Amino acid sequence: MKKYWARRVANMAGKLKITLVRSINKAKEDQVATVKALGLKKIRSVVEQKDNPQIRGMIKKVSHLVAVEEI
Repeated sequence: MKKYWARRVANMAGKLKITLVRSINKAKEDQVATVKALGLKKIRSVVEQKDNPQIRGMIKKVSHLVAVEEI
């Protein structure tokens, strides 16, 4: 029952549309690595990621560089 519930909650999770709006040119190394791990490469590049605590933490770390929209 517990595994079934975990899968069901995971399927109900939404998605996030993440856009890189600022340059990573003068950002710290760990912030550049986080932006790349999110799948963003150039300014105005857009990716869709699952809405989970790990992605939210990454977004929080680079919140001054990205724009986020819930889908």
